[in-house]
Amino acid sequence: MKARSFTTIALHIALGVLALVVALPFIWMVRYAASGNGEAVRRLFDGSLPIVRWWMNSLFLACTYTVIVVLLCALAGFAIARYAFVGKRILIGVMLLTVLIPPQVLLPAGFELTAWLGWVDTYPAAIVPGLANVFGVLLFATAMRAINDDVLAAARVDGCSEWRLWWSIALPMVRPMVGAFSLMSFLASWNSFLWPQVVLISESKHTLPIGLATLTTLPHAGGPAVVYAAVLIGIIPAAVLFVLLQRDLVEGLTSVLIGINKRYGSTHAGIKITGAQNAS
Repeated sequence: MKARSFTTIALHIALGVLALVVALPFIWMVRYAASGNGEAVRRLFDGSLPIVRWWMNSLFLACTYTVIVVLLCALAGFAIARYAFVGKRILIGVMLLTVLIPPQVLLPAGFELTAWLGWVDTYPAAIVPGLANVFGVLLFATAMRAINDDVLAAARVDGCSEWRLWWSIALPMVRPMVGAFSLMSFLASWNSFLWPQVVLISESKHTLPIGLATLTTLPHAGGPAVVYAAVLIGIIPAAVLFVLLQRDLVEGLTSVLIGINKRYGSTHAGIKITGAQNAS
């Protein structure tokens, strides 16, 4: 009992030290941004720098992208999980192969296509290319395989259409996955830098990550304290969303791991049992 208590205390001390090490850069940033009687924070809102505009652009793009990509991935995942069609395995294989392609390789072709569509320096150029999210489709497909077939069959008997079956039955049953993937999609869009920098040319349409990179090169920006204050403001939406959806994140990813274990773990177990029976 004493040995277990000592181990628990040592573990908590180690975790506390590790948490302090992780929090030190954030503490330093807050201290630096608040120096000079908050002059750096006031500089962000006096109109001399378009920080608020960049912040609003990032928020608009992240929210729009998150809503659309979650709905599309949930719809595609439902189709893959609940319907049988010709070429389904081939389609999944091709989708998995696309994950192996580095996004940077697709930048030239993506920009040429964007220019051909006339979308350069427009918000659709920053949103639409990322909607084909293979990771999200496979996550929702795994989550929706866990839905009981009897529930869907009963809904069809009651006259439920396939669209309503997805919207009113399947989607609420995978709500933790909706929350988890919404959080991941929002953070990915909020922190996106490379592609928006390529397609968004006007300063008025820049996102916050692009603006922060630009801010470090402006002679009239006001020094590192202003940059740190802008970073702190940029953390707020992501931090608030994480607090609201952290439970969904854990439950959603846990449900996926359980679904994978049931689907493939039982198969391997069946192979071992069959092999043992044949040997006997």
